[in-house]
Amino acid sequence: MDSVKSSALTPSKSKLARTITKVLHIRALTGIAPVHETQKVKPQDKISDDCTASKSTGSQSESFDSVEEEFQNRVQLQALLSKLFASISSVKAAYAQLQFAQSPYDAEGIQDADHCVVSELKVLSELKQCYLKKQFDPSPETTMLLAEIQEQKSLVGTYDMMGKRLESQARLMGSEITFLREKIEEINKQNRLLEKSLDQSGSIPMTGDLHLSEVNASHFIKVLGHTIKSVRSFVRMMVNEIKSAGWNVDAAATEIEPDTYYWNNDHRCFAFETFVFREMFDSFHQPNFSLPNESLPEKRKQKQFFFARFMELKLRKTKDFLSQNPRSTFAKFCRVKYLRLVHPKMESSIFGNLDQRSLISSGQFPDTTFFSTFAEMARWVWLLHSLAYSIEPEASIFQVRKGSRFSEVYMESVIDEMYLSPNSDPVVAFTVIPGFMIGKTAIQCQVYLSQ
Repeated sequence: MDSVKSSALTPSKSKLARTITKVLHIRALTGIAPVHETQKVKPQDKISDDCTASKSTGSQSESFDSVEEEFQNRVQLQALLSKLFASISSVKAAYAQLQFAQSPYDAEGIQDADHCVVSELKVLSELKQCYLKKQFDPSPETTMLLAEIQEQKSLVGTYDMMGKRLESQARLMGSEITFLREKIEEINKQNRLLEKSLDQSGSIPMTGDLHLSEVNASHFIKVLGHTIKSVRSFVRMMVNEIKSAGWNVDAAATEIEPDTYYWNNDHRCFAFETFVFREMFDSFHQPNFSLPNESLPEKRKQKQFFFARFMELKLRKTKDFLSQNPRSTFAKFCRVKYLRLVHPKMESSIFGNLDQRSLISSGQFPDTTFFSTFAEMARWVWLLHSLAYSIEPEASIFQVRKGSRFSEVYMESVIDEMYLSPNSDPVVAFTVIPGFMIGKTAIQCQVYLSQ
């Protein structure tokens, strides 16, 4: 074979040679020895593989032990923190108990709470030492569960103390409310007694004994007080009726007095009062008082005329007088004022129809609470007007323009001074109740002040 040239090899033989060469090259790279070298190479490879495997197993074991130790430390630290928070919750619960025991004073409760606080502070100190010395609990899972239970019990105790304290405050407030109600009732009784004594001392005699020469400003002021009460009674009824009818009371108040700043929403009722006073006292300065077709006696006899009219109505009940005198001057006055004051839309909303308006326009008077309240108000306004022209000198009416500066001589505020700043310069938003002048005596008008 040595004499044979490589160029003479057949293609199949050349391919076989290349395959053998490739196999030998692969064995050289991978470390696989030929068959005759097996006894030499194999023991060395086995020793090398065993050493590598032993090193890998030892490294994995050390890494696993390190992770497990870190996990245990973390769990034990969490258990320590759970005990810490549970102890703090116990301190909070004991402090709540201490507060509750102070009012009303409970010596035994204070001692128990103090003992609990001291005990838990000792526990906190022990937990601090355990942390510094790395002395952790051997069973952290159980410790965490027990700490959670202790914390929940402390929270329940805290809420229980808070509930007891709120109940105590509620009882205290209830007793204060009862005391204030009794005080209000006592004040109301005193007010009724004062009103009764005032009625007896300064009232107008309800008999025919009063003479024209005896009428003075004090009688006028007394009738004015009754007039104001009757107007406010009607306003209260009117506002309640329109509320029941579904009206927007705030919008209605704004319509009456636009661009007005109210210190309180409840003050919008003054807008309705000024509306009623404005309509009922319109033409008060004229002797015929909204009845231009009514004839009056000559000037020198007018005082006696108005005084007789005053005496005629003050002794009668309004309902009876109107039913017996449907064509009287006062009946005409009631008819004119009602048709001007009560708008058809308002009456339709309140009653669902215009029957009352039709009845009044025909010269009759309805037997309803609404009209009875109105008629009583009209009676007092009529009496006040009659008295204004009976006294000497005659009473004249006045009101204050919007935007005027407040003057204590001629004005009185209908709101408390608490709404007004000491440094403010309040102005009149509108006049609620007109004022009167009797000679040099001023009866203050009542105004609503705004910014």
